[in-house]
Amino acid sequence: MRPKNAVCLWYNHDAEEAANFYAGIFPDTSVGRIIRAPGDYPDGKQGDVLVVEFTCMGIPVIGLNGGPIFPQSEAFSFQVITEDQEETDCYWNAIVDNGGQESQCGWCKDRFGVSWQITPRQLIDIYSDADPAATKRAFEAMGTMRKIDIAAIEAARRG
Repeated sequence: MRPKNAVCLWYNHDAEEAANFYAGIFPDTSVGRIIRAPGDYPDGKQGDVLVVEFTCMGIPVIGLNGGPIFPQSEAFSFQVITEDQEETDCYWNAIVDNGGQESQCGWCKDRFGVSWQITPRQLIDIYSDADPAATKRAFEAMGTMRKIDIAAIEAARRG
């Protein structure tokens, strides 16, 4: 059954490669139907992969091979909540070490241009800390990081 709502990501002819890459990294991720172009179109030919339906951590996604006209940007990102440093490192390294790039505060970009926020649950918890000074210290520590270091966040939180 098709979901009523799905994320549609525009790719430059590599939607199938991206979907397979995500399926190799994230749980509850799989590649579904692949739709080929029924005729030539401005940036492709009949028979080219036009659409890849996949789920990414349970979220329905449509990968559209639309060409280079609309590149990905940080205006859209997947936020992946992790439980510990090992899981944080696993996802971060899988994205960055396979042609991706680091950014600030737990953000990185995969080789397809899609942005990811690899966010430890502990980082989210700092915003509900009853001590505003502890929250501020942890927030300022996060601002100096690329990949989130949970131990450093917790140390800053404690002061």
